[in-house]
Amino acid sequence: MKKKQPEYTGKNRVRKGDDVVILAGKDRGAHGKVLRVVPAKGRVVVEGVNLIKRATRPNPQKNIKGGIVEKEAAIAISNVMLRDPETGKPTRVGVRVEGGERVRYALRSKATISSVARKTGA
Repeated sequence: MKKKQPEYTGKNRVRKGDDVVILAGKDRGAHGKVLRVVPAKGRVVVEGVNLIKRATRPNPQKNIKGGIVEKEAAIAISNVMLRDPETGKPTRVGVRVEGGERVRYALRSKATISSVARKTGA
């Protein structure tokens, strides 16, 4: 029986669509857009980073050709850092209030990144 992985409990400062820099691993120094965030596992999928090759069978119903397909694999969220919009260097993320709205900003250059939407529901 496979051992259950513990759920990721760290802070999730990276969101889908963010521009991030890779801090560790074979793609260290690369940057790209976040395609998907998996909060339960503490992982992110970044465009053009951590590419793996998968052998796929042809599927005419889904219009899949088959053969060897290269796609992005998830990497640990601790190995990525938000890219500063002004300098292009890795930066930490802060939250401040601007005009009655909570916004995320780069701590390195104090540049605003995006708004923080409140979680709704239970």
